[in-house]
Amino acid sequence: MTIDINAISFDSNGLIPAIVQDARTGEVLMLAYMNREALQMTIEEQETWFYSRSRQGLWHKGETSGNRQRVKRLALDCDQDTLLVQVEPMGPACHTGEQNCFFNTVFEGKASIREVIYEVADEIKERRVNPVEGSYTTYLYREGIDKILKKVGEEATEVLIGAKNNDKEELANELADLTYHTLVLMELMEVTIDDVKTVLRTRRPKKEVLRVE
Repeated sequence: MTIDINAISFDSNGLIPAIVQDARTGEVLMLAYMNREALQMTIEEQETWFYSRSRQGLWHKGETSGNRQRVKRLALDCDQDTLLVQVEPMGPACHTGEQNCFFNTVFEGKASIREVIYEVADEIKERRVNPVEGSYTTYLYREGIDKILKKVGEEATEVLIGAKNNDKEELANELADLTYHTLVLMELMEVTIDDVKTVLRTRRPKKEVLRVE
């Protein structure tokens, strides 16, 4: 769908908060503000533009540092007074060099499943690119496709057994093993998590959102 900028609830200063999120991992990177011009520039250029309240002017994220943000999706909240900007970051989001601006942890609970999956996938990729002696992942890549396929098959069978035994703990462990070995296979075959997500999205009812491809 297209967006009617006139329907957006800008505040009394003509601004709207924009929550910037990593489209791949779901990590919240920063909070900034846009005015009408910044939003229009963001849509047209498919990179983030914001309005600096301190400098009283527009700024193009990464124009100086090179840490640009390619916009993958824009969405409005239910009150149309907050933007969610999902991006592909080209570098750290924070001016301090941190990946995001929220690195001062006050409380930390359990990581989300999406965070864990991406972390494991990144570690697997690192082991493939930079093998480490004694690493099980390195061993699997050294053995090759047949060994990896065998492990995926074995773990799938173990999942069935765990479910058949009605053992929640056993099933959770076997599902974790299957997930890990599947990610190893995906890395070898150069199938990304985003590739799988794309297929899954085609199987879901479509929602009307503003997309910037």
